[in-house]
Order: sequence, then structure tokens, then C-alpha cells
Amino acid sequence: MTTARTPGHGPLAGVRVVELAGIGPAPFAAMLLADLGADVVRVDRPGGAVLAIDPEYDVTNRNKRSVVVDLKCADGPARVLDLAERADVLLEGYRPGVAERLGVGPEDCHARNPQLVYGRMTGWGQEGPLAHRAGHDIAYLALTGTLGMIGAPDGPPAVPANLLGDYAGGSLYLVVGVLAALHHARATGTGQVVDAAIVDGASHLAAMIHGMLAAGGWQDRRGANLLDGGCPYYGTYETADGRYMAVGALEPQFYEEFLDLLGLPEHTGARKDLTRWGELRQAVSARFLTRTRDEWTAVFEGSDACVAPVLSLREAPHHPHLAARGTFTDHGGITQPAPAPRFSATPLTVRTGPAQPGADTEAVARDWGIPRLIKSAEGDAPAPYDVPAADRALATDSDAPAG
Repeated sequence: MTTARTPGHGPLAGVRVVELAGIGPAPFAAMLLADLGADVVRVDRPGGAVLAIDPEYDVTNRNKRSVVVDLKCADGPARVLDLAERADVLLEGYRPGVAERLGVGPEDCHARNPQLVYGRMTGWGQEGPLAHRAGHDIAYLALTGTLGMIGAPDGPPAVPANLLGDYAGGSLYLVVGVLAALHHARATGTGQVVDAAIVDGASHLAAMIHGMLAAGGWQDRRGANLLDGGCPYYGTYETADGRYMAVGALEPQFYEEFLDLLGLPEHTGARKDLTRWGELRQAVSARFLTRTRDEWTAVFEGSDACVAPVLSLREAPHHPHLAARGTFTDHGGITQPAPAPRFSATPLTVRTGPAQPGADTEAVARDWGIPRLIKSAEGDAPAPYDVPAADRALATDSDAPAG
């Protein structure tokens, strides 16, 4: 493994990461590492990834560089192994066994680079009865009990986009695991495999809830608990203009201020009286319907009532607090969340826009010292972007990512 480091910015400056292109949680995990300053080289497949959006707008590929390699060609695996030999981390999101069949599995990579941290991202994990089955965020959440917790008691479970499974239970756990394994590798000289499964991460996220369930402080049904909308002072309410306010007035002092500003001081005693929760909910709901969202926002402005307007994706970047913090940023004409978290000595930035497939081959070959990366890339030009074709491929491609 070369001792040369790739310059960069952020606390992970100098860390080299190879990302085998896929969809969902693995690319997002690689984006997090790239945001933190790692030199992330995304190995795109000819024709692009399944379910891909237009590469120009795929911000999960920001701060990365891209090369195109066809792993099914004779020299494809060797080119990836050349990258792995010079890397600190490799991330892949294939179904179990696919990387091995392609010749870029953990054994192949560790034979070239024993210190490599090999991160594997799947929904079901590397082993178990469902390991080789296809799946997506919603199915993983369903089996963990997490999906069943979310939603109104008289309706179906709510679908939390792909944030809770793919990204919270998947990407974040992969990144934590990879960084821990990287620390171990640098201390011992020995790499290892990180098996990050969305079912494991999503289950782990509910650790506190399982403790409350065991203690009798949580009912195993939707909309019946303190934090799942069952509590009338922790939930959302419609306003006169069809928008919503979010209420989280859990503590006594916040609850009192909430009722005062709402104009319902007579319900002070209902906070701990579950027999009055129905009455309280009706009163709060009726009261919120008397004004618009923006009017209620003005009422609660500057208070500790723990009430906030429910904003849309396009509204959020313009909120005064988020604007003041720079929570969102504009880069290349795309408004997007800024890198997080924040560091006092090694600040993070969006350095480059979404990596375009194959656009960085020459630069990576030079910086990583792999001349044949250029020579072998001539026949790997990406095919035109085609979403329908990618969608059709998902169900039949055994090499499709399982995230």
C-alpha cells in the first residue's frame, strides 16, 4: 500500500475511499465520507446505476471523483484491485456473494491490501434466511417493528421516505463502523470487513423504545404513546390554511407556556390525566384551526413552548434560523443540505458538484499512481442516461445493489 496521501479538506483529509457504485445507502455513506474530506473515487458501471437520477443533480455524488470500470470485462476486477491496494476504505452495496463472483470481494482486496477496511452495505445483512433476497427500505423497516410504530392508530403505517431505513439505519451505521474499523486498522495494521445491515441499524435505533416496552412504559401499537402521536401535546395539528404546526411541549414548564399562548389555560391539569387526553386533543385541534400556520408561528415566536411550523422542502432553506446557520447551501445551481456536523479546526464545504461518470479517470490515475487505469478506460464510456432501462434492470440483475 502506498504511503502517499491525497490532499483534501476536513478531518478525513488524506483518507482514500473506493466506492463501487450502487443505489441508496452506500452512495450516501460515501458522500458523508467525502464531505468529511476523504478522497472518494466512485467506480461507476457503464450505463450508470439502477434507479439513478440524472447525474447532474445527484448530490449524493458531490465531493467525489468518478472512474468507469466494467467489472464484467476481463481487466475490470484488476483495475478495482489496483484502486483497493492504494485505498484505506472500500464500500460496496451488492447482494451477498456478488463482489466475490466479480473478483473484488474481501479476500481478493485484502490479498492486495491487508489494512483495507471493507464496508458492506445491504438491507438484510451478509447472512440469514433473507440475505440473498431483493428488498428496499420499506421492507427492512417492516420486519424490524420500526415501520409499525409510525402513523395514526386508525390508519396504515406511515412511510418515512427512505430516510429512516436506508440513511439512518444504513448509511450512518456503515460510516460509524468504517470509521471505527479505520481507527483499528491504523492502530494494528489489520483491516477487516464491516457488515452493515439496515435491519440491524433500524432495530438499533429503537433501543430506547424497546427499553420502555420492557418497562411497561410503551404500548406495542401506533398512536398510543408519548412520542408516536398518541400524546396530544406531542404531535402535529392542521391550521386554518391547511398547513400544519408541530408541537413538542413535553416538560411541565413548556406545556404551561404552550397552553398559555394557545389560549387554553383551563387544560393545565390534563397533562398527566390520560382520561382527559381526548378532550385536550379536541380543544388543541379546534384552536389551531382558528388561525393560519404563519399566524401561529408569530404567536409562538421567541417562546419555549416547543412549537414550530411544518415547512416544505423548498421552504426550509429560507427559515431565518437555518439561513443564519448556513444549514443549506447553493452549489452549481442546486440548493442542498450543507455538510454536517461542524468542526472547529477542519471546516467542511461542498467542494465539487456531483461527480460525472468517468470524468475523473485521468486525475485519479495520476493522483493514485495507476497509469493503466487510463489505458483500460477507453472502452468504458458510459451509455446515455436512461431511467426506464435502469428501472427494468433492477428486478433481473443479480448484481444489483441490495440496499
